[in-house]
Amino acid sequence: MRSRYTAFSVGDAAHLARSWHPRTRPDDIVVHDGTRWTGLVIEDASEGADAATVTFRAGWRHGAERGELRERSRFERRGGRWVYVDGDVG
Repeated sequence: MRSRYTAFSVGDAAHLARSWHPRTRPDDIVVHDGTRWTGLVIEDASEGADAATVTFRAGWRHGAERGELRERSRFERRGGRWVYVDGDVG
């Protein structure tokens, strides 16, 4: 989760693609849209043998506008690595 947050922060679309499950990965990953990510708080995490969830808050700024993204993300272990599957924003 932290590496994906960092990838969004620095605009590393290649890392995002590598860490996204191929079943759910979009064809085009856009990371440079003027949004600046300002902080990450992991609220909860649970891990099983091949599945995990992470609940987090991520602060953002876009010009004068500020906000917070809240998500419960699902991950699966694939080839020995955790990959992002999808999440519930709320």
